[in-house]
Amino acid sequence: MVSIRLKKYFKLYIQAGVIASAFLSCLYTQAQTDGLGSWNIVNLKYNVNSKWSLFGEAQLRSLLFYNNFHYHEYKGGGTYILSKNFSITAGVGRYSTYREGGNFRTPMANDELRTWLQVNMTNALGDVQFEHRYRAEQRFTSANGYRNRFRYRLAVAAPIARKNNDKIYFSIWNELFLTNEAPYFERNRFFAGLGYEFSQNFTWQLGYVNQLDYRINDETGRNFLQTSWLFTFPWKQRKSLLQYLPQ
Repeated sequence: MVSIRLKKYFKLYIQAGVIASAFLSCLYTQAQTDGLGSWNIVNLKYNVNSKWSLFGEAQLRSLLFYNNFHYHEYKGGGTYILSKNFSITAGVGRYSTYREGGNFRTPMANDELRTWLQVNMTNALGDVQFEHRYRAEQRFTSANGYRNRFRYRLAVAAPIARKNNDKIYFSIWNELFLTNEAPYFERNRFFAGLGYEFSQNFTWQLGYVNQLDYRINDETGRNFLQTSWLFTFPWKQRKSLLQYLPQ
């Protein structure tokens, strides 16, 4: 019995190593050709009961690989689960963008207070899970005054190796950013990555982000290595890998 368990664990780690090595190789190639910034996320989630949960999240980004830090945000909010495949979320946060060319170079390009409401719909096809997220943001910016923005994200997640619970998974998502003013399209953001569930309370995720902005004078760093640290308390039996997506 012990021998069988060791073989299963060994196979799991070999699979994770091969996938991670190939993934990091692609990221290294990207960094050498087009430049690669860093995108760091810490997310805390507290399950109040079977219907309500609270979250807090902080992000730190740089235009070069852990250099030229130009952006940070922190936000929080709550989610109410209406049914198995439908939930609503409300949130508020502070978003600060600095000038390019250094670490937190001033004067700031934009300092923003943002509130939002969103609807999440999920469904599954076997082990593959899908999420549709619709968000309406109210943005109070120092650079452009009050602005509305609308976002739609389609996400896909599935386990690729498992031991008891799903331990290693992949996720892919794409998000559109739209406004109510011409030219309406503002941004497209794409993510592909891997996650590992270390324990019942902690999950780590590594991925690649490509960000395309409509404005040519927006941030020059459009490719990022994203790392996420996700903590959940108190832990309950996981029902969906989609809970590990950033807010």
